[in-house]
Amino acid sequence: MSSPAPRPVPAFEPPYYTVVFTSVRLDETPGYGETAERMAALVREVPGFLGYEHASDPGGLGITVGYFRDEEAIAAWRRNLEHQTAQRRGRDRWYRHYSVHIARVERSHSFTREDGEEDTGTEG
Repeated sequence: MSSPAPRPVPAFEPPYYTVVFTSVRLDETPGYGETAERMAALVREVPGFLGYEHASDPGGLGITVGYFRDEEAIAAWRRNLEHQTAQRRGRDRWYRHYSVHIARVERSHSFTREDGEEDTGTEG
């Protein structure tokens, strides 16, 4: 069975918030993959979490964009004790550099081409 084609997180009704986590990992990162999977599962439990996207390159640069309904949802994720432990582990073991940017989304739109349909786009 093949996995579904990747899709970006859809546009939501603004306003909502993004948390952009950009990092460069060290060469050796034992335990990173398991922790990343756990964090991906854990953040889904946060009320107000809307979704996330992640991309990385072979050189260790990674970008994760999380989408949250409001600042309280972001604060709840930040207060999560297991997430705090993973953050400390990241600083101690996995990251050479990282930055976090939080922004309020004022406008949003998305487009999806369905098989056989014309490229018409959607704005909202």
